[in-house]
Amino acid sequence: MAWGAPNRERRVLKAGHSSIAVTLPKPWAEAMNLRPGDLIVFDQSDDGTLFLKPAPVPGAAVEGTPFLVQARSFDTPGVLPRLIVGAYRVGHDSIEIRSDLPFAPERVEELLEAARGLLGVSVVAQEPTRIVLQNFIDPSKYGLPQLVARMKMILIAFLEEMEEVLRRHGRSRRLPNLNDESNKVLALLVRQLFLASRDWSLARRIGSPDPRQLLEWRVVVHALEELADLFGEALTTLNDGVPPRSDPAAEALSTYLPELKEHLKAVVDTLMHPSLDHACEVYHAGGLLGDEMPPLPEKKIPALGHRGARPAAQLLQRGAACLSLLAAVAIDRAVAAGNETILVEAA
Repeated sequence: MAWGAPNRERRVLKAGHSSIAVTLPKPWAEAMNLRPGDLIVFDQSDDGTLFLKPAPVPGAAVEGTPFLVQARSFDTPGVLPRLIVGAYRVGHDSIEIRSDLPFAPERVEELLEAARGLLGVSVVAQEPTRIVLQNFIDPSKYGLPQLVARMKMILIAFLEEMEEVLRRHGRSRRLPNLNDESNKVLALLVRQLFLASRDWSLARRIGSPDPRQLLEWRVVVHALEELADLFGEALTTLNDGVPPRSDPAAEALSTYLPELKEHLKAVVDTLMHPSLDHACEVYHAGGLLGDEMPPLPEKKIPALGHRGARPAAQLLQRGAACLSLLAAVAIDRAVAAGNETILVEAA
């Protein structure tokens, strides 16, 4: 896919005595807010393809300049970690936190914990009123498909832990690690999308050759975030109220989990390797899966409240709906590829 539809051709024009020129598509120029006299920069690929983008705006932050957050004091719990995570996700490599008053020990611990939860981030300076964090990750080394594949493995691990809880009737010890790992990968995914939106050359190197695909990737990442939250919450409810062996809801959940796990694998694989035939099959299977959870018995155990197999099953059914969204994106990708035709039976 490319910008400039429906007219994708431009005639080369003579400009001056020895130069040639080509006009830019008006929709693209308007979208980039270009005006006569503005500068553009280009990147050339090995096959001779040129990728254009507006030159940096004068006065914009120089690359490498720390993102500075300064306040008289940081007293509210949770503010510093969210600032750090936010700065990381939008692409800042260096983050400097300054305070007029010395940081309280609990705020410092919050900040250090946030740094440990981000891939590639380390504290490079720590003073009573100043802390600097630096990211050392090379974004070109982390492709979007590889990160999505990693998220698939983490989500599968959540489901397998639920199976183990139901089989052994004991709590999962992997829940904190799985939550931490999913948060790290998701934060890096969002960061990659922000960086790619500003650098089309990077977007191409990490798996998004057309800038418009970045919006599609954002939908994918949002669905993966939702799945990680739902699966993490479902495992937590099982941990907090391990179902007894005679619980009918646990038996229904034990039957449902393997089917959901296989569907998850099929959806992500089809998403990463678009095939219209397979995408349609997976999308149809997702509709069936949403109806396959056996009806849960009406009897409730008041002591469990929001714990146990019943609320976990309800969370996983919401997860199946997220997978249906990803299956729909897989169909979009396969249609965009336009390299096959299938016959769909009429209803």
